[in-house]
Amino acid sequence: MAILETKNLSKIYNPDTVPVHALRDVSITIDKGEFTAVRGPSGSGKTTLLNMLGGLDRPSKGAVYVDGKEITNMKDSDLIDFRLRNIGFVFQHYNLIPVFTARENVSFIMLLQNRSKEEIRKRADSLLEQVGLGSKKDSRPVQMSGGEQQRVAVARALASEPMFILADEPTANLDTAAAMNLLDIMEKMNRDQNVTFVFSTHDQRVIDRARRVITMVDGAIHKDEEKVSP
Repeated sequence: MAILETKNLSKIYNPDTVPVHALRDVSITIDKGEFTAVRGPSGSGKTTLLNMLGGLDRPSKGAVYVDGKEITNMKDSDLIDFRLRNIGFVFQHYNLIPVFTARENVSFIMLLQNRSKEEIRKRADSLLEQVGLGSKKDSRPVQMSGGEQQRVAVARALASEPMFILADEPTANLDTAAAMNLLDIMEKMNRDQNVTFVFSTHDQRVIDRARRVITMVDGAIHKDEEKVSP
């Protein structure tokens, strides 16, 4: 079942001065439960594509559909609310709130959704247990390693029960052990809970784990390959 789709997606920066074609007529479909990596060199358009998929930027042409609903024509206020309830994000630099504990960082998005205090506490603690950080729930980001902070970011992305997770270079700042641990956790969530992940990455460690690899060159899709299970 398709939960994410783009049709002829294009993005041109500086169209009136020195045009930069970041995306060129990109059409893809992502089904529920996929574990997909979008790869390519710097400037290939992979991060721009993820920003479009998540409604963080708007295309110059084309459309993005989430669960059949077009998000590219939404008003800003409606799009903010839609992202809050339907899309999870994991960023390269974690983007945790420094003065919040791990539990508070995970809880924050649920507070914005007006959930009850009891539900928020239970879900935040459960998610932190799932990413192996139950003992760190009262720690602040400065008291955690990069790998631990990124695992908090994964728990936070899942807190709203989104339709899919967009992860932009999630392992770029992690050493091999921390990256593998993070990927193990995300693979387990994908396998056991059918959580959909779409990665933007140039990290071979992520590409090796992905079951589908979309290769971008100069803003266009160069290859789209499904891996055959052994």
